[in-house]
Formats: sequence, C-alpha cells, structure tokens
Amino acid sequence: NIWGIWDRILPGTNLDPNSKDLRMPGHVKRGGSEPDPDPTPFLYISYEEKQKDLAKPYDPKKSCWYPLKDGGFAEGVIEQAEGDKVVVRADGEKKALRKDQVQQVNPPKFERCEDMSNLTYLNEASVLHNLKSRYVSKLIYTYSGLFCVAINPYKRFPIYTPTVVKIYYGKRRNEVPPHIFAIADGAYQSMINHGKNQSILVTGESGAGKTENTKKVIGYFAEIAANDKSRSGGVSLEDQIVQTNPILEAFGNAKTVRNDNSSRFGKFIRIHFNQFGKVSGADMEVYLLEKSRITYQQTMERGYHIFYNIMSNAVASLKKDCCLSNDIHDYHFVSQGKVSVESIDDKEDMTFVDEAFDILGFTKTEKLDVYKITAVVMHLGEMKFKKKSSKDDQAEQDEEKAAKNIGKLIGINPDILYENFVRPKIKVGAEWVTKGQNAAQAYNSVSGIARALFEKQFRFLVDKCNETLVDSSMKRISFIGVLDIAGFEIFDFNGFEQLCINFCNEKLQQFFNHHMFVLEQEEYMKEGIEWAMVDFGMDLQNCIDMFERPMGILSILEEESLFPKATDKTFEEKLKNNHLGKSPTFVKPKPGGPDKDAHFAIIHYAGTVNYNLTGWLEKNKDPLNDSVVDLMKNCPVKTVQVVLKDLAGHSSEEQDHGRKKKGGGKTVSSFYKDQLNNLMTTLHSTEPHFIRCVVPNTHKAAGVIDSTLVMHQLTCNGVLEGIRICRKGFPNRMVYKDFQNRYSILNPTAVSEAAKPSPSSKPNYINEEKMNQSMALVILKTAGLEKEKYRLGHTKVFFRAGVLGMMEEVREERVNKIITWLQSTARGALSRSQFLKLKTQKIALLCVQRAIRNFMAGKHWLWWKLWMSVKPNLRGSKFAEIKEVLEAKRVEAESKIAAEKSGRKAAEAINTRLEEEKRELEKTLSGGADSLREIQDKVSKIELAKKQLDSEYSSTTNRLHEEEETNNQLSNAMKKMSMELKKKKEDTEMMEHRLQKANEDKVTKDSQIKNLKDELMHQDELIEKLQKEKKNNSDGRQKIDEDLQAAEDKSNHLNRIKTKLEQSLDELEDSVERERKSRNEAEKMKKKADIDLRICQETVTELEKNKSEVNVMIQMKEKELAAIQAKIEDEQSLGSKMQKQVKGLLNRLEELENDLEGERSNRGKAEKTRHILSREIEDLSEKLEESGNATAAAMEVNKKREAELFKLKQELDESTLQHETNLANLRQKHNSIISDLGDQIDQLNKNKAKLEQNKNVLLMELNQSRHSLEEMNIEKANIEKNNKIMHNDIVEASGRLEDMYQNLNDADTNKKKLSTEKADLEKQIQDGENEMRNLSKLKTSLTTQLDDMKRLSEAESRDKALLLGKFKALENDIETIREKIEEENAHKAEFQRQLSKAVADTQIWKSKYTTEALARIEDLDSAKSKLLARINEAEECIESLGSKVQTTEKIRNRYQMDLEDLQLELERINSAISVSDKKLKNYDTVIGEWKLKCDDISGELEASQRECRNLNSEVFRLKAAWDEGVENLDAVRRENKNLAEEIKDLLDQLGEGGKSIHELERQRRRLQVEKDELQGALEEAESALEQEENKVVRASLELQQIKQEIERRLQEKEEEFETTRKNFQRTIDSMQASLDAEVKAKQEALRVKKKIEADINELEMALDHANKANAEEAKQIKRYVANLMEVEGTIQEESRIRNDLEDKAGIAERKGNALAGEVEESRMLLDAADRAKRAAEAELVECRDSISELNGANTSLLGEKRRIEGVVRGLQQEIDDLLISVKNSDEKSKKAIGDATRLAEELRTEQEHCLTADRLAKSSQAQCSELQGRLEDAEAIAASYGRKMIIKLEEKIRMLESELASCQIRSAETHKGALRADRKIREMEFQGEEDKKKFSKLGELAEKLQDKTRTYKKQIEDAEEIAALNLAKFRKAQQQLEEAEERSSNAETLMGRVRLERGGSMARYNGY
Repeated sequence: NIWGIWDRILPGTNLDPNSKDLRMPGHVKRGGSEPDPDPTPFLYISYEEKQKDLAKPYDPKKSCWYPLKDGGFAEGVIEQAEGDKVVVRADGEKKALRKDQVQQVNPPKFERCEDMSNLTYLNEASVLHNLKSRYVSKLIYTYSGLFCVAINPYKRFPIYTPTVVKIYYGKRRNEVPPHIFAIADGAYQSMINHGKNQSILVTGESGAGKTENTKKVIGYFAEIAANDKSRSGGVSLEDQIVQTNPILEAFGNAKTVRNDNSSRFGKFIRIHFNQFGKVSGADMEVYLLEKSRITYQQTMERGYHIFYNIMSNAVASLKKDCCLSNDIHDYHFVSQGKVSVESIDDKEDMTFVDEAFDILGFTKTEKLDVYKITAVVMHLGEMKFKKKSSKDDQAEQDEEKAAKNIGKLIGINPDILYENFVRPKIKVGAEWVTKGQNAAQAYNSVSGIARALFEKQFRFLVDKCNETLVDSSMKRISFIGVLDIAGFEIFDFNGFEQLCINFCNEKLQQFFNHHMFVLEQEEYMKEGIEWAMVDFGMDLQNCIDMFERPMGILSILEEESLFPKATDKTFEEKLKNNHLGKSPTFVKPKPGGPDKDAHFAIIHYAGTVNYNLTGWLEKNKDPLNDSVVDLMKNCPVKTVQVVLKDLAGHSSEEQDHGRKKKGGGKTVSSFYKDQLNNLMTTLHSTEPHFIRCVVPNTHKAAGVIDSTLVMHQLTCNGVLEGIRICRKGFPNRMVYKDFQNRYSILNPTAVSEAAKPSPSSKPNYINEEKMNQSMALVILKTAGLEKEKYRLGHTKVFFRAGVLGMMEEVREERVNKIITWLQSTARGALSRSQFLKLKTQKIALLCVQRAIRNFMAGKHWLWWKLWMSVKPNLRGSKFAEIKEVLEAKRVEAESKIAAEKSGRKAAEAINTRLEEEKRELEKTLSGGADSLREIQDKVSKIELAKKQLDSEYSSTTNRLHEEEETNNQLSNAMKKMSMELKKKKEDTEMMEHRLQKANEDKVTKDSQIKNLKDELMHQDELIEKLQKEKKNNSDGRQKIDEDLQAAEDKSNHLNRIKTKLEQSLDELEDSVERERKSRNEAEKMKKKADIDLRICQETVTELEKNKSEVNVMIQMKEKELAAIQAKIEDEQSLGSKMQKQVKGLLNRLEELENDLEGERSNRGKAEKTRHILSREIEDLSEKLEESGNATAAAMEVNKKREAELFKLKQELDESTLQHETNLANLRQKHNSIISDLGDQIDQLNKNKAKLEQNKNVLLMELNQSRHSLEEMNIEKANIEKNNKIMHNDIVEASGRLEDMYQNLNDADTNKKKLSTEKADLEKQIQDGENEMRNLSKLKTSLTTQLDDMKRLSEAESRDKALLLGKFKALENDIETIREKIEEENAHKAEFQRQLSKAVADTQIWKSKYTTEALARIEDLDSAKSKLLARINEAEECIESLGSKVQTTEKIRNRYQMDLEDLQLELERINSAISVSDKKLKNYDTVIGEWKLKCDDISGELEASQRECRNLNSEVFRLKAAWDEGVENLDAVRRENKNLAEEIKDLLDQLGEGGKSIHELERQRRRLQVEKDELQGALEEAESALEQEENKVVRASLELQQIKQEIERRLQEKEEEFETTRKNFQRTIDSMQASLDAEVKAKQEALRVKKKIEADINELEMALDHANKANAEEAKQIKRYVANLMEVEGTIQEESRIRNDLEDKAGIAERKGNALAGEVEESRMLLDAADRAKRAAEAELVECRDSISELNGANTSLLGEKRRIEGVVRGLQQEIDDLLISVKNSDEKSKKAIGDATRLAEELRTEQEHCLTADRLAKSSQAQCSELQGRLEDAEAIAASYGRKMIIKLEEKIRMLESELASCQIRSAETHKGALRADRKIREMEFQGEEDKKKFSKLGELAEKLQDKTRTYKKQIEDAEEIAALNLAKFRKAQQQLEEAEERSSNAETLMGRVRLERGGSMARYNGY
C-alpha cells in the first residue's frame, strides 16, 4: 500500500495544535477497510452558497474597499466624492479617506472565485477578500494565474484520499476545483504527452505546509504511476521513495517558534519515469541545512528530531549501544531549548525512522553507525576544558567520560582527541607545529566539528537514499522535480541565511515572471491579437546582478573570507564603497527599523530588507580543526570514513602538497551559488508549475485569517508581483459563446442580425470566427468601449484589468431597464383586462336590471303572459339560429370562391410557363443540329474531365495514405533516433567525465612527482643539516638527562592517577551493587502489586456472587409475578397504603444520605489533618537538610511519619467500612419492605433518568454555548475597539512616514545624481592614491616588523638571564602546588562519591516510580474496564427484564388505570426527581471538594518547588563560603608550619653557638663544595648563553636575507603596478569617451521623454473631453428614450380608442373589411417579393466578399485546421469524460433510489414502532415502578465499590506525592551542577568574544588583479551576449523563412483546390 505512510484522514477529527491527538510529523500508518469520507464540501461551493453570494448588495459605482487599522480591508459604500477625498459609510459610521486609499469591489459573480486572475479588479483588497472567503468556507486552494495558493488549514481535511486521486487523475485544470493534485496531474500529463521534464516549485514561510504539500504531491505520483510488480508484493520503489521522508524529517526537521515540524533545509526531489509513465526511480538534492541549530537552540525551539527520537527508548538497547544516559539534559548541545513537543510522539517517529532504514536497504551496521555518529555529536557537547593555571590561558581537559564514550563509539583514543582539541597541529612552511588553544577556542573547535559531522552525515544519508532509489532494471526517460524551499524572509534580524534564501527567491521570481509572460504572450500570438513582446524577467535583473557580477556582494564576501585579517568592518566598508550610490538596489538601512544595528539594506521585489553582517565571514569560512578531522578519518568505523571523505586533514595535506585541499577551498557562499546555478539550469530545462504556501495566522487557529500576515506573505511569495505583471496585459478573457450568452442582452437585435449566416456562404471555421467577432464588436460598441481596452482573438475576447466590471455595470443598467419595461407592460395588460372585465360586468348588470324591472312590471299583465307563451313558437325569436346557419353557408361559399380563384391563377401560371418553354424549344429546334453537337462535345469533355479528376483523386488519396505511413515510420524512427541520441549523449558525457577524471588524475600524479622530487631535494638538505646538528647533539645530552628525569616524574604522576582511577572503578562497582539492590526492591514492589491484583480479583468474585444472588432474586420475582397478576385487584386497594409507606421510607433514605454526608465531611477533616501532617513532615525534612544531618536519619523519620500516616489511613478506612456496613444493613432492611413495589418504580425511574440526563446534557450544552457566545462577543468588541484605535494610529503614522519618505527620496535622488557624477570624476584619482597608500603601508609595516624582531631578540636575551635565577624558585613552588593538587583531588574524589550516591538514590526512586506507580495505574485501568463490562451486563439484564415485562403488557391492557393512580404516580415521579436533584447536588459538592484538593496540592507543589530553589541557592552559597573557609584554614596551617620551622631554625642556631670550631670548619668545607658546584653551574649557564647568542646572530642573518627578498619582490610588484596603471589609464580614457556618449544619449532620451509626456498630457485632456461629451450624449439618449416611452404610451391609448370604435362598427362594414384584408395580403406578397430580391442581392455581394476572403485567408487555413483538430480531440476527450461521469451518476442515482426505498421502509417500520410504543406507554408506566428498587440496590453496591476504589486511589496519590517530593530533593543537586556548567559557558563565551576582537587588516594587493580579471570577464560576457543576440536573430529569421515557405505552399495547394472547385462549378453551370 503506497499510502502506508500518509495519515488516515477522517472528517471531524480534532486536530487542534494544542491537543495531544495531533501527531506530527505524521507517519501514522493507513489502515482499516471503512470507505473514504466525502471530500465535496472541501472542494466545491454548493448551489445555495452561490445563490447567497449573488444576492449580496452591490453597487458597481459606490461599493468599495477601504483599509483598516489592523492591516486588512473592509467593504463600504462611497457617499460623497470631492476631488482627491472620499466619504465612505460602513457599519453606520462615516469615514473621510483619500481617493487612492479606496479600491473597487468585484461584482458578486466573482465571489469566491477559483482563479484570481479572472477577477475584473485585480487589487490587493479583492485578492485578500477572495482568499479569506474561500478559506473560511474550508477551500484552502486557490489559483492565481499560474500559481496555486495553498493556505494551511491547521486541520486534516479529507481531500487527499484515493477517491480524490481518482477525481483528479486525467482531468484538465479547468474541469476540477483548485488542488495540488490538479497541478501534479497537469505536470504528469504534460510529461506524458510532450515528453518534456517538469518541475513543481513549492515555496512559503516556516509553518505554511510546504513539506506536507510536497509529501502529498509525491504520494500522488506514487499512487497513479505505481509499477505492476510493485503492486504484486514486496518492498516497492514507490514505498522507498515515500520512506525517504521519515529519515529526511528526522535528520532535517526541527521545532521552531511557528512550526513544530519545520524543514530546516531546502530540497529538490526528482521522480524519474520510464517510457510507459511508471515510476522508475528518484533522487534528491538538498540546500542550506541550518547548522547552527546542532549546537545552539533558542528557549522556545528544539534541535533536530533524531536526537530526541534516539532518547525515546523506541529501539531496544540503542541507548546502551550509543553510550547514552536516560536524561536528555545530560547533553548540553541538544537541551538548551525545549526537549519535548506535545504534537510529536518521538517514540513513534523513531519506529518509523528505523523501519524506513530497513525499507531503503540500509544494513544493520550502517544503521547503527548512523545512530552512533548522532550520539557522538551529543557527546561532543559534554567535553569540558579548563585553564592550565591562573597565569597560563592554555586549555586542558576537565573531564574524561565524554571523550571515552566518543572513543568507544568510533574507535579513537580519547587522550589524543583531547590533545588535538587543546594543541592542534598546523603546518608552517615544511614543518608541523603545535598551536596552543585557550578554553574558548577549544570549545569553538568542538562546536565546529559537531556541526560538520552532523552536516556531512546528513549529506551521506541523502546520497545513500539516492543510491537505494535507483532501479537499474528500469529506464529513466523523464522526470518531475519537486522543489521544497523556504520562501522570501523578512525578519527583525536578517543575517547570512536570510540573504542566501532571499537571493534564491529573487532568482525563482525572475524565473516565474519570465515563464508566466512567455506563456501569456504565446497565447496572445496564438489568438492573433496585437501585442509587442516584453521580457518581464528583466525587472529583477538589477538586484541579481548586484549579487552575481564581479565585485558583487557574494564575490566581495568570498574575497574577504580569503584574507585572515579581514573583519566585519572591512567587509562593510568594501560593500559600501562598491555599491552604495552605484547599485540602485543597494541602500542605507531605514531609521526606526527593528534592527538598529543593521549595516545595509537591499531593495528586493518583495520589499526593502535590512541586513546585519555580524559574523558573516566566520559563517562563510566555517573553519575546522584538521587534527581532529584527521583523527576521525583514520578511525576503524567505515561509515565515519565515508561521511568525512570530503573534509581535509593533515594526511590529505601531505599527499596533495602543492594543490588545494579537497573541499577545503570552497566557502559556504560559493558552494551555495554553484548549487543554485545548477538548480536554475535544471529548472530552465523543465516546464515549471508553482505552488505558494501561506500561513493564515501565528496562533495556529483553524479558519482564522490574519490579514497583515497574509498580505506580507503574498508580497514575499510573488503573488502580488505576478498580479502586477498580469495587469499590464489582458488578464481577463472570455470565450465568444460565454461572452454572447452574458452580454448579448445589451443589443439583442443587432447580435441576432450579426449571427445570421449568409445563404451563399458555406458553414466553415473562418465564417464562424468572423461571425463571433462581429457579434462581439456589436456588443462592445453598444457598451461604448475603446479599442485599447479589449482585443478580439480567434476564440476569445481579451480585456484589460477592470473592463469586465464596466461591462457588468452596463449589463446591470440594461437588465434594470428591461425589467422596468416588462413590469410596466405587464401591469398595463393586467389593468386593461381588469377594466374590460368591469365594463362587461356593468353592461350585464344594466341588462339584468332592465329585464328584472320589465318582469316585475309585467308579471301580472295578462297580455305579457300571452306574449311569453306565444313568443317561443314565433320565427322572429329564432333569428340568432337562422343568422348562424346563413353565416356558415356564406363562409363555405367564400372559401370555395377563393379556392377556385387560386386554382385559376395556378393554371394561368402553368399555362404561361408552358408557352415560354414551347417558344424556347421552337428556337432551339430552329437552331438545328449544331447546338446538339456542341452539347454532346461539352458532355464528352465533362466526362473526360470527371475521369481525370477521379484518377487524380484516387492517386492523391493513395499518396496521402503512403505519406501518412511514411510519416508514422519517420516519427517512430525519429523517436528511436532520439532515444539512441540520448543514450549516446549520456555515453559521451560519461566518457568526457572519465576523461576529465583521467586528466585530473594525470595532473595530480604530475604534481605528486614534482612534490616527491622537491621532497628528495629537501631530504638532501635535511641530511646536511642533520650532520651539522650531530655535533651539537653531544652538547644537548645533559638536557636529555633532565628531560628523562621529568619523564620519570610524569610516570610517577600517572601512577598516582592510575590509583585514583582504580578507586573510581571500585566506586562504580559499589554503584552497580546498589543498582542490583534497587532491582531487588523493584521485584518486591512487583510482588506487592501482584498481591493487590489478587485482592482486586477477590473483590471481583464477590461482585460476581452478588450478581448471581441478584439473578436468583430476579427469578424469584418472575415467579411471584404470576401470583401478583391474580392479586392485582387486591393490590390496587392496598396501593395507596403502600405508597404512604414508600414516602416514609424515602424520608428515611434522605436521613441516611445526610448521615453519609456527615461521614464524608469527617473524611474531609481527616484528609485535612493528613495534609497538615504532610506539611509538618516536609518542614522537618527541610530543617534536617539545613542542619546538614545525614540522609539516612531523615529517611528513618520519613518512614516513621509514613507509618503513622498509614495507621491513620487504616483507621479511616476501618471507620468508613463500618459506616458502609451499617448503611448496607439499613438498606437491606428497607429493600425487603420495598421489593414488592420496586418493579413498577424501577421502569419509571429508568425512563425519567434517561429524560433527565438528556435534559441536563442539553442544558449544560446550552449554558456553555451561551457563555462562550457572550465571551466571544465581548472579546470581539474589545478586539474591534483596539483594531480601530491601532488602525487610526497606523494611518496617521503611515501618512507622516510617507511624507518623510517622499522628502527623503527627493533628497536621495538629487544626492545620487551628484554622487554619481562626483564618483565618476574622482575614481581615477582615488585609484592612484590607494596604490600609493598601500605601498607606503607595506613599507611601514615591514619596518615595524623589523624593529619588533630586534626588540624581541633583546628581550629574549634579558629574559634568559632572569629565567636561570627563577628556575630553582619555581621548582619549590611546583612541589607545593603538587601537594595542593593532591589534596584537591582527594576532595574531588569525596565529592564524586557523594554525587554517585545521589545519582544512585535518584535512580532508585525513579525505578520505584516507574514500577509501582505504572503497575498501579494499569491495575486501575483493568478494574475500570471490568466495571464497565459489569455495567454493560447489568444493562443487558435490565433489557431482558423489560422484554419479560412486555409479555405481561397484553394482560395489563384489559385494565385501565384510574385518574387517582396516575396522580399518585406523578407525585412519585416528582419525589424521585427531587431525590435525584439532591444526589446531583451532592455529586457537585464532591467534585468541588476534589477540585479544591487538586488546587491545594498544586499550590503546595509550587511552594515546595520555590522552597527547593531557595534551598539550592542557599546550599550553593554555603558551599562557596565553606570553600573559602577551607582555603583560609589551609593558608593558616601553612603559616603555622612556616613559623614552626623558623622557630626550630632559631633554636638550632642558639644551640649551635656554643659548639666547637671543629664543626665550623666542617661547615666551611661543605660550603666550599657547594661553591664549586655553583661555579660549575654558572659556567654551564654561560656556555648555554653563548649558544643562544649564536642562534640570535643566525636569526638576524636570516632576517636580513628575508628583508632583501621582500625588497626585490616589492620592486617587481611596483613594476607590475606601473604597467597595470598604464593599462588602466588607457581603459579609463576609453570609458570616459563612452561615458560622454552615454551622457549625450541620456540627454537626448530625456528630451524625447519630455516630448512624449507632453503628448500624453494632451491625449489625456482630449480623452477627458471625449468622456464628458460621451456622458452628455448618454444623458440626451436617456431623455430621448423617456420621450419615446411617453409617445408609445399615447399611441397605445389611441389604439385602444380605435379598437373600441371598430368594435362599435356594424355588420354592414364587414364586406369592406374583407376586401381591405385581401388588398393587404397582396401588398404583403409584394413586400415579401421585394425582400427576397434584396436578400438575393445581399447574398450575391456576400458571395463575392467570401471569395475575396477565401483568397486572403488561404495563408492561415493550415494552422486553423491543426488547431481545430486539437479542439476536436479535446472535445472528444471531454465527451468520453462526460460519458464516464454520466455512467457514474447513473450508478449513484440507482444507489440513491435503493437508499430511498430502504429509508421509506425504515420510516414505515419506525412509524409502526412508534404507534406500538404509544399504545404500550401507558401500560409500561405501571410496570416501571417495580424495577426502581432493584436499580437502587445496584446503585448502592456500585457506590460502595466506587468509594473503596476512591480510597485506594487517594492512598496511591499520597504515595506518589511523597515520592515526588523526594525526587525533587535529589534533583536539586543536579541543578547545582547545571549552574556551574552555565557559569563556565559564560566564561568561555566571554573569552571567545575577546579573541574575536584581536584580528587586524591585511593588504589589498589582490584587488587590482581581480579588477583585471573582472574587466576581462566583462569583455568576454559582452562578446558572448552579442554572439547570443546574433544567433537568436539568425534563428528567428530562419524560422520566419520556414513559416513563409510553409504558408506559400499551403496557399498554392488551397488555390489549386479553389480553381478545381470553380472549374467544376462552371462545368456544371454550362451543363445545365
């Protein structure tokens, strides 16, 4: 499974950065068979949300963005505009702003736009709003042209699952929503289709998610391009590629302030693919690993993960193999900051790293060696150094353990290691000399070695990973590279690392600008719009030149790094001399910045960055101790040898004498520059894709955007730069179809007319394009757009930035007009219909009224009655029927007449046509046989031509087929040839590489031969010197004897050290025995834990017994149910009595609960007494420690106190047990009474409890949500207030700053102009003066050196005389010092013993804690799980009882419960609710007590820690005082000894005064002997002095020779300088001439510029006038429209009146109307005939136009054909994709139908279930009360057991607290050691700073030579550029020629076809 390494992403997972569930780096293995979650909410915007966005209020003229104080933007409405000021209303407030501060708002259709380059207003506010709105909607990816902007969600979204991979695989970018998978798939498809290498550039700040996105991209390629054999099984290549990630993260990632898993290096990973698009291997390159983190971390940061992974005990016996302890704080290099991170599981990560090593094919020895080298870096930090003495700064070793561990790990001698650090060897000429190091220098060299070792190991791992990722069985055809590198950085302090990163980003941004606008301009060319090519990549060239050119920043840094006496000051001066005022991007740092000590600033594309160059030279050099490197290179561990092979040691210096050291010559900057150049060449050879990662906020909150932070990153990432460039072109574009659909409403009639094709023209692509362009032109003209604001392409309309917004405004105005027209016509029609209805109603009412009146008047009249009876029989009453019949007959007659007329006309027409034909035939017949022959000839010619055409057609088709086949064969052959060519190129490259190696070997061998010859000569000279020195050796024998004696003394000293070491070994053995004892004690504790486990098991068995008894009781109750059913009627009568009894029992229960609360209060008091006792114990222990008594006595007292505590606890437990037994007895008695009615109460209580629980939960949630809502509102209000205040301040400050900057810029521009002119004039003079000064400096320095040498020789001769006198005195001092050292060593041994005891005690306590506490916790967990299991069983039992109760419900349904019973049950329920409320309150009180206890404990803990710190400080002070006292005591003792010796001497002298002369004579002789000895010594000293004088003479002679040689070299140099000066003079003259010419050209250009500016101003004025005229015309048009509408209204009224009049006309006028209709029809026919005539004429004109267009368009037909074929292919692919999606949707719909039916069935069943539940609810309420008693019993048992468990837990907490206190006491001693180490570190740092100040300047002779080389390089570069330009011109001309030839050939073929077609059409015409 390729996805084994990626996270298993689930929806709703809590991944807050503060939670412990978050595991990073995130190597969580994927597993499980559940389906992937739905990713659509995280990818698409729903239809409802789109409708909401469209419904937003928007005014295109007034809606605007205005800036906020916190740096973001808010939406407002412009109310008033006066000149440059604008009044904006937002949130009910009005704000006055400048016009340039306000930005336009995009229309609602662009809300949450997927590609920001499509926005009509491409301003900063719109970009920020779009990103913010998408991010809040959980859409983290957005396109910005070629960019894909990814914002870190700080949550895991399910958008990287296999289902998402399927969504994006094989899709185009515009078919799917934005995602990195779309970018990755685009790169993959481009590689497959075009065969070109691809690259994906992922950049961003730390914490933006670069590494995560890189992992997802690699995982995507591994998923879609996995091999079949890798899927079959075993470790696949894809697994190996993915498994490199844990190793790289462990060794290259670390915790920073912003990010817990930040990559501290850049990497470029190439994934190689074979010819089938399958993964065939990978390799990677790394850039700029942060080395300073290896030896130093800040307080909130951590070192690389591997150090902490090794210390996590994940791999068994690894610590032992690496000689590591259990405490990370024992290793200073990795414990200066944080040592643990909540979001990272070091143990888990270590297992992933170990597995990754195995998968990548590392051997066990290699893996262990890597761990050992990492441990060596940790041990190096523990090497200690000290001063040799107070007078001598020479460093000496101060410990042995660390060096021994290092020696054990890599097999080197620890003493030699220390010696090499303290006294390294350096080569002076041909001899090796040891150089003394002080402690600070030694510590610096240790840090340098540690950094180099870790870095080289990291590169070794990368190389090793690259080796393992090579699959030799598969070919590498192409690759996709993923670049994960830090983005542009602007910090408060910007150093060397920031400069390198920003330079890299400058290059990458230039690469992006060039690539982006090359593609953009290619599209312009393809679409055929007018555009002048621009190279936007040159915008950043000034800054890049300043870095790269000769005497640029990097070359000056290189140069200064080569000089040993160069300092930061000289480097700064050189930079400012070369660039300040000369390079436009190099400026002085702005005042008021965060870094006040910044030295210079650089204007980058992302902003101006201030740089501080402190320590750059040291970072660039990165010096190493060659002696230590040599020692490590010669160690027996092979991996170490491989890791350090690139580093130079003494051995390489000896072998490669005369050439540079391997790897030693390159500085960090040059190495980085080479890597960057290689990367850029690689990127230029690929097709790039860009991903920009963004950090949304600094506090890692999901869904929150910090506007200022995001805007800063968008600037740094180049997104805004890309948008700036985009605005210069035509960023907005629309396909013709979309454009017409949206904007044809502006002029629909004109658009429809333009859309009508001419009848004579054929439907082809050119006509369609012209038709589209004409329609678009109509729309654009109606909108009133100028030509400059848009361009019409072949398939799209292109717009300038902001034009689409104008189009939207025009469209909205048009839509508003149309809607108003529609509304007015609709309302008019409705009102008219209503009026007609009312009118007819009125007429009908009048008629009805009249009829009713007549009826009422004549109903009693007899004649009326007679008339009413006669009327139906009269004919006059049937007038309407007769009329209808006659009308029908008339219509039939008219239709027949019309038919006859039309038939007659048709017959006449046929007759006329036949007559004409008859006349023509007669004419032709009269013509005779000639016409017949002509016709026959014509027919035969046509047939021949047809046959020829058929043959030509067949031949051409055959040729076409043959050409296609040959073309295919040639393409295959070309592919093969290209493959072979690549192979040949690779072979040639390999051969060239070998040749180079051979040449290099040859050169090395030649140099070695020369070196050997030189050494031979040197050996001869040495032999001669040795022969001379042989004579002098006899004189030096005496010295050798003295040295021998000194060596014997040393051996005695070493023997003493040996004895001390043996003592330490004995102590270690004692400590081992102690550890064994501690293990025995741990085993005892384990046995105790086993006993506790047995007790728990017994309690479990007791509970099981109780359970069985309960089951028996339940069975009994079930038997009794049958009896109860018979006695239900009796029970109903007794129910009321029993309920009263129940109430009484409940009261008793409440009393018992009160007793229980009293018992709990007693227990609280006991706990308080326990706390008091514990405090007393702690006070006693502190007093014991202060008095300095032995720890054993304190432990005994503690044990006694603990025993007393234990007794108290036992008594407490016994008392609580007694109370619990009493309670249990009472409850048993009451249970026996209540058991009859318990079953009914039980069920009710169960339902009630459930409802109460739900209610309480809901109430809690409601309260919490309300509380949180109130807090959020308050916080929001406060934040908004602060934001407003801050924004006002910022606006004011920014206004002031801008004014200041404007003034400054004006001054700077004037100053720059003057300085450039001055610099050009004074440069020549300065160069000459500098040369003279340098020569004079050299001369003076040499003279001073000579004087110093003379003084030194004189001082040495004086010192030698003094030394002889002091020698004997020093010997006496040495003996006394040795005695002191022995005493101090004895004291030290005692302290070490005490320390070892303390360490042993701490280990014992730690082991106790780990064994006992952890075992107890596990026991508790197991008991908890068992309890849960029992609760589940009890619930199952209750459910079974419920099922049994349901069986009885059928019988209970017969009886209905009375109203009184229901009221009684209600009362019971209320009482139970009150009881439960009381219980809840009791639980709340208990919880509060526990919280208080926890607070007390935490307070006590803090107090104890504070006291512990105070005690530690006091102990430290007392120890210091004790040391001073000891020293004073020693001094007093010494004085006493001296005084006693003096007294003895005086007594002896007094005693000897009376002795005889014989004894005096003897003394005289002895003194004589001593005098002779002194005389001999004096003579020897004189001889030694003479020898020294001879040496001084020799030295003076050598000095003179050196002097002469220096003078000779000086003369030579002066001559060289003279020649170079002349050359420079010539070049300066030529440069002066060119400068004058440039000045003239510049003046001319300025003049032209002014003229152009004047023209532009005039044009702008004209434009303003035109706009005003346009506006006036628009107003006039509106007036005319209004007048027109009024006229139309009047016309409508008149037409209505006319209709009314026509309705009133009689039947007599119908015939006239019919005749008028016939006349109108005839007129219509005439009009139609005229129209047809005009259309025919128009078609004729169009045919002629189309013929001319065909002739003109022949040149572009071929290109259009190709493009159409591409479009057809794309459409075909889209159709296939649509078919697949349709199939998928069909399947989904089927599934949905199935789900719907299933849900419907479930709904029916649920409804039935609900009905049954309602029916059974009444009966179940009666049954519920029975189970109440049982539930109470179960609660009582659980409560008693819970109390026991709580008591046990409390005991364990107390034990743990006591253990914690003892551990804290013992940790104090280790804290003291840490303080000492800190003091030493501060001293070393101080010494290091002093040493850094001792460097001085060297001469600048090499500058002139470098100037020469620079000029030569410049000339070469200019020549190369000219050559490149010529080449480009030649290629362009050649390409144009080829294109012209192709066009002409295409035109000829097309012309031939057209001629053939015309010939065929003419022949057909003649034939007819």
